[in-house]
Amino acid sequence: MLALSPLPAGLAVINSLFFVARLVLAWFLLLLFVAILVTHSRLLEYHDTAGGVTLLIFLALMMVVTGAVSHLRRVRLIAGRVDSDTLGNRQRRRVEVPFEAGEAFDLLDAAIRELPRTEEIESARDSLQIRAKVKRPMPYGRNPWARFSPANWFGHLRNQIYATVTPGDGTGSVTLICEPEAAAWSDWFRVDDGTNLENAEAITRAITRRVAERRRQEQRRAQQSESEKERTVARLNLLHAQVEPHFLYNTLASAQYLTRSDAAQADRMLGHLIHYLRHSLPLKDDALSTLGDELERTRAYLEIMKLRMGPRLSLQIDVADALRAVALPPMMLQTLVENAIKHGLEPKPGGGTAWITARRDDESIAITVADDGCGFGVAGSGTGIGLKNVRERLRLIYGPGATLSVVGNAPEGVASTITVPLRAAADAGSAP
Repeated sequence: MLALSPLPAGLAVINSLFFVARLVLAWFLLLLFVAILVTHSRLLEYHDTAGGVTLLIFLALMMVVTGAVSHLRRVRLIAGRVDSDTLGNRQRRRVEVPFEAGEAFDLLDAAIRELPRTEEIESARDSLQIRAKVKRPMPYGRNPWARFSPANWFGHLRNQIYATVTPGDGTGSVTLICEPEAAAWSDWFRVDDGTNLENAEAITRAITRRVAERRRQEQRRAQQSESEKERTVARLNLLHAQVEPHFLYNTLASAQYLTRSDAAQADRMLGHLIHYLRHSLPLKDDALSTLGDELERTRAYLEIMKLRMGPRLSLQIDVADALRAVALPPMMLQTLVENAIKHGLEPKPGGGTAWITARRDDESIAITVADDGCGFGVAGSGTGIGLKNVRERLRLIYGPGATLSVVGNAPEGVASTITVPLRAAADAGSAP
């Protein structure tokens, strides 16, 4: 909202004088009319009635002037200026709220209910309107002479509030009316001591404060989300870094050994290692690989392991071509294969077979790595660093929608299955 500049001092004085003169003139005419009726009805009985009536009119007008001046001073204290907008007993405000109409109505309703001395609130959310009565305070306390003031001859009135919300394009426009609980003609004879101006300003401030608080909350949530994302990416990178060097160091050590005993086999091992590294090019921090790329990386790894284990290792892959484009976190499939080789097939004297399968089930995909190796007797319960990292990475990427299960593979061996939501995997894979 734009701040209104104060009126020039001369114009403010003119407005003040006109306001006081209007009230005095209205009361003078009313009292004169009453005095004429009284004096004419009692002229034959009391010959000095006119003098007493004149004195009463003078005293009443003095009290009217006193009330008007007090009203002027209080309006200046509340609004910081005196003009036709602030002097009136009836105040109208229009506030644009940058929320949809339902949220704007809830915000307006809360602001009115928190206003002191509010009673008889009628809130209609479907029609987006609120009516309320507000008990008028006594700004100057209880004055024993106040009962003689002409402004109180009609009783101590309440104020009332009428507010509506007009829906817009993602916004809500609040129209607020604060006025006395009396007809408009009473404004010629009464002042509200700035109470309706005070109510209008208080509700406008409350709405502005709540909008600003909502904005701060949204900013905090956005900052928190960004910080959480940065922490998640950093942790994923750390987990990834814990897995990948393990295989590289062992392969290079084996290649170094073979260069002294079997140069041709060392050359083949280095060729498979180059193929492995080609499929391990760095991705964006939060990007996923695909099941197809992970299979190629795993093949290269298994070819290297075949050079080490010879005929003791065989491989069977059953993955439909349509599933190879499914997004999958990098190195996760290889971690399961490494576990199967290291803990299941390598310790077994006769070696065995590793199976890799993928199945789609409604809105999820299950990828299983199984072996017929030593089983849990040697592999343990699957709580090593590799499986811990897989579980943690699944939680960070997919939340509770992904799982890792490790069970026995009858008649012997272990089967590890990763299940991820298919839609979430596709969305993550296509993210920029």
